[in-house]
This record gives sequence, structure tokens and C-alpha cells, in this order.
Amino acid sequence: MGHFRSFTDGIGFFLQGVRWVARNPRWWLFGLIPALIVFVLYAVALYFLGTNLGGLAEWATPFASGWGEAARKTLRALVGLLIFGTGLVLSVVTFTAVTLIVGEPFYEKLSEKVEASYGEVPSGHELPLWKSIPRSVKDSLITLGYVLLFTIPLFFLGFVPVIGQTVVPVLGALVSGFFLTVELTTLAMERRGMARKNRFALLRRNKASALGFGVLVFLLFLVPLVAVVAMPAAVAGGAIMVRAKLAPV
Repeated sequence: MGHFRSFTDGIGFFLQGVRWVARNPRWWLFGLIPALIVFVLYAVALYFLGTNLGGLAEWATPFASGWGEAARKTLRALVGLLIFGTGLVLSVVTFTAVTLIVGEPFYEKLSEKVEASYGEVPSGHELPLWKSIPRSVKDSLITLGYVLLFTIPLFFLGFVPVIGQTVVPVLGALVSGFFLTVELTTLAMERRGMARKNRFALLRRNKASALGFGVLVFLLFLVPLVAVVAMPAAVAGGAIMVRAKLAPV
């Protein structure tokens, strides 16, 4: 019961972020700018992935060349769907990281504004932009490495009948959700002087809340354009979650 309560608390922090940006529409518009830029780039990349699925599926299944036409087409259609699904999941996870890097000055300001509305803003751990951006890139690449560590095995498990269509999508949402929370709480945790290892450890100790927050964001980000619209709310919710539960001031 305690884990379920923590999971719903995580969902609640995102909803608090939605309420915050709804009350502060100027900051919501401010946070849309980098999200919109990155969204356009990702949309183009997914378009090219989608238009080349046939060739990619054929390249991935050379063993099926001698099969009957119906069996070969069915297999390659399934492989194409798996490739596109994996690309979509990776785009959702990396969208947040890339948007936070591109829009770091925007989201740093937004996150500070959220905390200021709740009281004193933690200080004393600020880094100049020329140091913070390379560190953000490094941390995001390490996080991506962890994501791939889980998603690659899940990709191959997707070929297993029944499990691939039931268990694997759920596990994929949980993994992606956790790492989205990692990304979205980074700004507020760094403001408290927390290094990457400490941030990961803190979120593992609060796994249910991290999953409640991140899985909801992951599911929303799967919907076209929602990722752009919801990004400022997700950043705000991450700051509120850190302040209220993970590392209170």
C-alpha cells in the first residue's frame, strides 16, 4: 500500500507542475521554445525512420529471404513495427535530455522560478554555462547508456510471442519513466550540489514516486505535440518533487 501511495504521489507532482504553469502562462510559453525546436528535429528523424522501415526490416531479417511471401512479409512487418517502436521509445527518453541540454538556460530559470514560488531557492552550487552544459551532456550520455542497457534486451524480447506484446511494453514504460524522472529532477538536484551518483541513489530509494512521475510523463510524451506542450510542466513538476519529497530545503 505504501508503494502505491508513493506512486500516486509521483503522479501528483506532475499535476502540481501542470497547475504551476497554468497559473504562470508566461513561463509556460518561455519553456516551449527549446522543446519546440527539438520536437521539429525529432519529427523529421522519425519521418525518415518510418519511410525506410521496409529496407531496415529486410536488412535485419536476411534469414527470411527464402521463406514464402506471406510469412516473409508478416515477419518483416512485425520487425518494422518493433524498429519504429524502439525508435519512438528512444526518442521520448532522449527528447527530454536533448531539450534540457539545448534549453538549459531556459529550464534553469524556469526551475528556479518554481522553487522561488515555494520559498528560499538553494544556492551556492551554481556553475557557469560553459561548465554546466558539458556536464549535462556527459550525464545525459551516461543516462542514455543505462537506458540502452535495458531497452536493447527488451527489443529482442519483443519478438517473443505474448510476452513481447504484454510484459515488454509495461517494462519499457517503467524503465523509460524512471530515467525520464532522472532527467527532469537533475536541475533541482544540481542546485543542491548533488552529483550524478547521489541523484541516482536518491531516486532508487524513492523508486515508486520516481516511477509514478516518470511513467505518466512517458505516456504523455508518446502523443505527438504533447511532449512540447507538457515539457515546461514536467520541468516544474520535477522541481516541486525534489523540493517537497526528495531533497526538501
